[in-house]
Amino acid sequence: MTTSVPAGTRSQAQRRILTVLVAAQVLSGAGLAAGVAVGALLAQDLLDSTSLAGLPSAVSTAGSALAAIAVGRISHARGRRPGLAAGYLAGAVGSAGVVAAAVVGDAVLLFLALFVYGAGMATNLQARYAGADLAAPTQRARAVSTVLVATTLGGVVGPNLAPVTGDLAHALGIPYLAGPFILAGAAYAMATVVLAVWLRPDPLLLARTLDAEQQGDPSEVPRPAAGTSRSGVLAGTLVMVLTQLVMVAIMTMTPVHMQDHGHGTAASGLVIAIHIGSMYLPSPVTGWLVDRYGRLTIAAAAGLVLLAAGIVAAVAPGESVALFAVALALLGLGWNFGVVTGTAIITDAVPLAARAKTQGTVDVSIAIAGGAGGMTSGLVVAAAGYPLLAIGGGILALAIVPVVMATARSRLPAQG
Repeated sequence: MTTSVPAGTRSQAQRRILTVLVAAQVLSGAGLAAGVAVGALLAQDLLDSTSLAGLPSAVSTAGSALAAIAVGRISHARGRRPGLAAGYLAGAVGSAGVVAAAVVGDAVLLFLALFVYGAGMATNLQARYAGADLAAPTQRARAVSTVLVATTLGGVVGPNLAPVTGDLAHALGIPYLAGPFILAGAAYAMATVVLAVWLRPDPLLLARTLDAEQQGDPSEVPRPAAGTSRSGVLAGTLVMVLTQLVMVAIMTMTPVHMQDHGHGTAASGLVIAIHIGSMYLPSPVTGWLVDRYGRLTIAAAAGLVLLAAGIVAAVAPGESVALFAVALALLGLGWNFGVVTGTAIITDAVPLAARAKTQGTVDVSIAIAGGAGGMTSGLVVAAAGYPLLAIGGGILALAIVPVVMATARSRLPAQG
C-alpha cells in the first residue's frame, strides 16, 4: 500500500476488520474448545495413565509456541491476513490427524497431530493483536476485548457438542472421544476461509501506511518516535505467562478429576464451556476497566481472581459439578484479566514497525508456560492430588502482584 489513504479510512477499516475477526474467532473458538474438552481424556484412554493425561495439553501448547513464531514472522513480513490464515489451516490439519490417530490407536501419531493442532490455539490468541493494530491507544484494550469476546460463542458451543459429535463419530466407526476433533477441523478450516477472503484491508499493513503518512504530514498532530519499552514488554509478558501457566494446569486436569468421581463427558463439557465463556465473555467489560483504571490495576486483580479459583477448586467436593463450574468460571475470568492487560501493555510498549515480530515472540513464552502447566499438572495430580494442584496454582498466580508493584515503581508509560 503506497498510495495516499483517504481521511476516515482508519475508523472505517477498523470496523470492517473487527467484524471479520469476530466471525473467524467464533469459528476458531469452537475448534479450540472442542479439543480442550476431551484432549486429556483421549490421551488417558490411549495411554491408560492419569499421570500422562496432561501430556496432550503440553504437546499442543508446544506446537502453539512454534506456531506463534511462524504466525508472528509471516504477519511481520506479509501482514496479518496470511499469518492468521496459515495458522488456522495448520490447526485444521492437526485436528484431522488427531481423528486419524484415534482410529488407528496410535499414541505417537496422536501427539504429532496435537503438536500441529496447537497452531490453531496460537492463532486464536494472536488474532487479538490484529484487533489492536488500528485502534487508538486509549481504545486498545477494548479492541482486544472485542476480538476475545467473539471466541465465546464457539467456545461455549464446542464443549457442549462433545456428546453429539461423539455420537456422530461412533456412527462413522470413529472412536467416541475423537468426535469433537471432527468439529475442530471443520471450524478451523472455515475460519481460514473467512480470513483469507475477507480480511481486507490488512490491518497491520494499513496501520503502517497510515503511520508513515501521518509522520510525513505536518498538518497531522505529531506522534512521538517511540522505541521499545523493555520494562513494558517484560511486565506484559510475565503477567500473561503466569496467567496462562496457572489456567492451563488447573483446566487440563479438571475433566480428569471429574471423571474419576463418576462424571461423564456431558458434565465435564458443561464445566469447560462455562470456563471458556468466562475466559472470553467478560472481555468488553475488562477492556473498559483496563482503559479506565489502568493496565496494572487490572493485572493485579487477575492474580487475586486466580487465587480464588484455586481455593474453590481445591475445596470442591468430588460430586459437586456446581462448585467445579464456579472454580473454572473464576479461572477463566482471571485469565481474561491477565491476557487483556498483558496485551495492552505489550502493544503500548512496542512501536508499530517491530510490533508483529515482538508479539509473536511474546506468545512463544505464553505457549511454553501453557505447555509446562499442562505437562506438570498430570504429574502433580498423580503424586499429590487435584486439590494440591489447584491451591498451588492459585498461590503461584499471586506472583503477578509483585510484578505489578515493580512495574509501577519503574513508572511504565501508558499504564493508565
